[in-house]
Amino acid sequence: MFYFLIQMANTYSQLYVHLVFAVKGRQSLIHNEWKETLYKYIGGIIRNQNEKLMILNGMADHVHILVGIKPDKCISDLVRDIKSHSSKFINDQDFVKGRFEWQEGFGAFSVSQSLVPKLIVYIQNQEMHHKKRSFQSEYLGFLKAYEIDFKPEYLFEAIT
Repeated sequence: MFYFLIQMANTYSQLYVHLVFAVKGRQSLIHNEWKETLYKYIGGIIRNQNEKLMILNGMADHVHILVGIKPDKCISDLVRDIKSHSSKFINDQDFVKGRFEWQEGFGAFSVSQSLVPKLIVYIQNQEMHHKKRSFQSEYLGFLKAYEIDFKPEYLFEAIT
């Protein structure tokens, strides 16, 4: 019996992840006056980690990020770095009174290539979507659509 070892010259992948996370207590702290600056900063964090930012947008209380990631990237590490560096940036810039923090946890949803254009439009139109639907409803919709088991009591921190 003969065995052949086939070696790949490189690793090729196409992995897209839709990240969603909220301001601590779902407070509406991300103001229009500086959100573009924040989004550019978050984009820099993602690019500095050699990942591909597809789109970033959100509302005053949460953000959506579509990112193309490499197979060796730990999603939790990426989100941790985005949250920690961006909250430090917001606090250093004194964009908010008091201390800015992101809520613990996040949503990470895999996205097929065929749905990337549709999701980009969805993220671009956050303001329009949230005229009709709350963040909580939107997030629950993602969890149900992706058939993710969850405990409702652990989803959202109360506004304090």
